Amino acid sequence: MKKPDKPLGLYIHIPFCKSKCVYCDFYSLPNAEREMNRYTSAVCRHLTETAPQAAAHLADTVYFGGGTPSYLGPRRLQKILKTVRKHYRIAPDAEVTLEANPDSIGDWRKLRALRKAGVNRISLGVQSADDKELQALGRPHTYTQAVDAVGAVRRAGIRNLSLDLIYGLPGQTLALWQRTLNRAAALEPEHLSCYGLKVEEGTPLWDRREGLDLPGDDAQADMYLWTVERLAALGYAQYEISNFAKPGFASRHNMKYWTLGEYAGFGPGAHSDFRGRRYAWARDLGAFLHGRPPLAEDQTMTPRDREAERLMLSLRLVRGLDMAEERFPSLLPFLGRCEAVGYAVQEGSRWRLTPRGFLVSNQIIGELLDHLQEE
Repeated sequence: MKKPDKPLGLYIHIPFCKSKCVYCDFYSLPNAEREMNRYTSAVCRHLTETAPQAAAHLADTVYFGGGTPSYLGPRRLQKILKTVRKHYRIAPDAEVTLEANPDSIGDWRKLRALRKAGVNRISLGVQSADDKELQALGRPHTYTQAVDAVGAVRRAGIRNLSLDLIYGLPGQTLALWQRTLNRAAALEPEHLSCYGLKVEEGTPLWDRREGLDLPGDDAQADMYLWTVERLAALGYAQYEISNFAKPGFASRHNMKYWTLGEYAGFGPGAHSDFRGRRYAWARDLGAFLHGRPPLAEDQTMTPRDREAERLMLSLRLVRGLDMAEERFPSLLPFLGRCEAVGYAVQEGSRWRLTPRGFLVSNQIIGELLDHLQEE
């Protein structure tokens, strides 16, 4: 009997932003509002063209990422959602997430319209509770606007809210980060994503990197370890390196990325893992508006590729690896060495990284993959 197809996630990239944050290396475009209508039509066309390939799948997550998807406005988002529901089989309990900035979702009535169109989860880019930090990051909102946006989300009847925060900001002390996290947690979101600042090449922050007063590695590590401990005390379970949730509110869409689920991406810069292929559309708005953009990446995944990826992604998750199911028992001595220095812990047949292990997870995963390649 043929195995049923995996549930499918749909990722829809909205590249428009009110302004470009100094740390952002995602494909996002300020001052391009004039193209929003054409872009909406192009996304709907792309969704419609791809739908026959997904006919055997039940889509159980839809994720609007960006950019700032909320900046596209309710009418255009409703049009895209209508196209999704017309051409795809959508699970009755599908998780439908909209990324948003506080300055672009202040009207609860517009949020209620989106909820009625199917949006049931908001991921709000708060980043900091300090207006000076927000200004330094180039964020287009204040913390007061973030608080108001949370109130609008609740008034609109949306009961699944995630807040994004960034620690390790220029000039930030542990006390300032603690204030941000405590103020954000007091808003009682169901989910929190807490990311350490990365200075990415090609961003304005990279150009200024020599003059930045960034917290050192030890200071940023202290922020992270305190975060894990504090959120656990507040009832948020860590389930991935940077993600914490109340029971039942882990991001179902993002879990697809970390568990080798299938997802199809739409729009320039969007990535997919669909029908045995890994591919990504080029970051080219003009090409997308004139038809499907060229592929920037296209790879057919071999079983060996999948195995290496599964090992890597499993160690990003708090649940870790179940060595009883592993085909590579020779990894055990390496994991034992990690345990000896406090980077990993064994629970029955399952191994997972500790918070301190997560701090050096890139090195651990790299060594693990090197070991795998030697076999």
